[in-house]
Amino acid sequence: MPKILVVDDEARIRELIRKYAVYEGYVVDEAENGAQAIEKCRRESYDMIIMDIMMPEMDGFDAVRSLRAFSSAPVIMLSARSEELDRIHGFSLGVDDYVSKPFSPRELMMRIAAIRKRTSSAAGPVQPDVFLHGGLCVDFTARKLTVDGKRVDLSPKEYELLFFLVRNRNIALTREKLICEVWGYDFTGDERTLDTHIKLLRKRLGPYAGCIVTMRGVGYRFEA
Repeated sequence: MPKILVVDDEARIRELIRKYAVYEGYVVDEAENGAQAIEKCRRESYDMIIMDIMMPEMDGFDAVRSLRAFSSAPVIMLSARSEELDRIHGFSLGVDDYVSKPFSPRELMMRIAAIRKRTSSAAGPVQPDVFLHGGLCVDFTARKLTVDGKRVDLSPKEYELLFFLVRNRNIALTREKLICEVWGYDFTGDERTLDTHIKLLRKRLGPYAGCIVTMRGVGYRFEA
């Protein structure tokens, strides 16, 4: 069954959407803010995400920006505001549709169905999402790393860190950015956790360890 994530800080809105979505045959998961939504999306795959804009901790725009680093799930934004600049900003981040509050639940269900039909028909056969650099192969679709033809197994966090570095290759990434994107917005652990995972990743990459460049006082960059 198709799975939807509803992200809104108002419980009554989440419950309203859940009621109609379940009736239409969807499995529904919920999040109270953008940070919680990102954590859920790292653990689960969703066929559709309904995202409010104005929320505590992390708003909808920041959540979509973070989400697009690792997921292409369709997103419908909800907002009590209807300014054109908000819509333009949302679409520039990769939002698929925009619905203003108050909204009709039935119309929202129709929009969800239309987007799912459009994306499924346009997608066709699934195309592998792969990054190649010499004998280094990072397969995002299969969640697999191969070094000179040999499969290398990583821990879940090592995969997420590698994928984020490769997706943002040749870009200087601060330590704060990496920790926030990989470990979560509310991570309270030691910063050395990042350094430890970088060290482990370099070991896994073998002859390609040098692709992960340390930027003193800043963070790291994946060069290819």
